[in-house]
Amino acid sequence: MILMTKALEKCFAKVGYQEDAEDPIIVAKFFNPSGAGTWYATAYYPTERLFFGYVSIFGDWNDEWGYFSLEELQTVKGAFGLGIERDLYWTEKRASEVIPEKA
Repeated sequence: MILMTKALEKCFAKVGYQEDAEDPIIVAKFFNPSGAGTWYATAYYPTERLFFGYVSIFGDWNDEWGYFSLEELQTVKGAFGLGIERDLYWTEKRASEVIPEKA
């Protein structure tokens, strides 16, 4: 699956980097179809091919905000050889609508 498209890059460019936003917009959602892991991207840095967002692996105290790379998402191979996928039905949402308050 193609994780980053030109159309998605335009969406990220439209919302900007959101560094100072208290409740940033989550532009894209990536997930592991064969195991744990969900990545909610609020910003994309095309030169570095790097995202910023919220990463939830097990839905516990390890979940955190941080950077993750497009290359890393593209190289993950899980059970049955499945890679990370992008939620094609995702619509932009505020972080507060998706991420638990304790985050």
